[in-house]
Amino acid sequence: MRVFEYSSEAGGLFTVNEFCKWASIGRTKLYAEMNAGRLMAKKIGSRTLIPRAEAQKWMEQLPTKH
Repeated sequence: MRVFEYSSEAGGLFTVNEFCKWASIGRTKLYAEMNAGRLMAKKIGSRTLIPRAEAQKWMEQLPTKH
């Protein structure tokens, strides 16, 4: 049986935990961003996955600190 790992290295997808670590935010903030429509995620079965391209778009939309 072949097992596929859905991570930033394989397929360009972050798991919830990988995204939180990458973005330095908590799970509550992540789900708030998704519910507000600022970050798009995909469901594969029970897994929530964030495409790397969506993560980059989200990061670029954040306000910059001067």
